[in-house]
Amino acid sequence: MELARQMTWADQSLDLNNYRTRDQIAVDIVLQNRQGDVIGIEVKASSSVADSDFAGLRQLQTKLGEDMLAGIVLYMGQQTLPFGERLRAMPLSALWTCQ
Repeated sequence: MELARQMTWADQSLDLNNYRTRDQIAVDIVLQNRQGDVIGIEVKASSSVADSDFAGLRQLQTKLGEDMLAGIVLYMGQQTLPFGERLRAMPLSALWTCQ
């Protein structure tokens, strides 16, 4: 997994987990630093993204409040798109480029 490799040279120590409820609402990747700050990441193999792709991220955001710094859906498209407060869709290629 590319994120796990990139974590080895991060400035701070991060835990890599996932999130799933009994209702099967999920977030693919949950990154958390030692201070408890969280970034949630969903990965979609689609060239488009919909509001429904953020269901798990929104639930996690509600649960964590201000501790959730960002929710990101990585997808096969080309644009970074806003989907609400601290929620963005980003091209998968963003993992390999600096912006």
